[in-house]
Amino acid sequence: MAALVLAGLLFGSTFLVVQGAIEGAGVMPFLAVRFVVGAAVLWPIARRRRETPGERRDGVLAGLALVGGFVFQTAGLRSTDSANSAFITYLLVVFVPVIGLVRFRRRPPWNVMAGVVLAVGGLYALSGGLSGVGRGELLTLASAFFFALHIVVLGEVAHRHDPIRLTMWQAITVAVFCLVPGAFSAGGYGFDRAVWLAAIYCGVGPTAIAFWCQSWAQRVVPETQAALILLLEPVSAGVLGVATGEVLGLVGLVGAACILGAVVLAEFVGREEPMAIGGELASV
Repeated sequence: MAALVLAGLLFGSTFLVVQGAIEGAGVMPFLAVRFVVGAAVLWPIARRRRETPGERRDGVLAGLALVGGFVFQTAGLRSTDSANSAFITYLLVVFVPVIGLVRFRRRPPWNVMAGVVLAVGGLYALSGGLSGVGRGELLTLASAFFFALHIVVLGEVAHRHDPIRLTMWQAITVAVFCLVPGAFSAGGYGFDRAVWLAAIYCGVGPTAIAFWCQSWAQRVVPETQAALILLLEPVSAGVLGVATGEVLGLVGLVGAACILGAVVLAEFVGREEPMAIGGELASV
């Protein structure tokens, strides 16, 4: 659990770092640099680890799910607002158990499903809900599906491979798919200093470290529980927003509390012996 908590906090930290920094930069070139940096950070460590059969295939497959998530999310943002995008994107927590049920005939335990319901209510309160449904919202819903698919794929393949190497191939895949479109985006790679610093931070923290934590933890944490724990991302983003002067409000605080409650419900309720924080790291 601890590794996923760290991943969620790092993902959420992009709000504070990226907000405003990429106003003058295209999303595709920013993503390209972010994932190139992430792959470069992982490469010196990964090259010393043993390659496992199917590692590249599984890493590319997980990376393609991330590509789909980022591309559809970016396309959706052109015709929807950030509040709608946030709420719909994190509906991935609903898609994960649905994919598991359809693909693997695997139904999560009652406490996890109760956590999903509680988390959706918390997301609604934290993000302000959905103001309408149009092309942008549907594209963002597609991104939620692909981000959920990424969690499901990792849940199936992470235990087979070294998490550093698996994360490196995911980063390489996203970088390759973003490099050329990034060059043709408005402004290309002509970033100013603030954008380069934001891209480098995102490459090291929310990419290399966070996705490694996710790949590591999902070797033992079931997919739906992993999705719920990763919902700490919008909570941490909201807390960081308050730190920069935004007002979360009572409803937002209730939403954040519901999400935290969902994580506790899914992770600790119904266990005969609750897993200690960080217990998944001791088991690998």
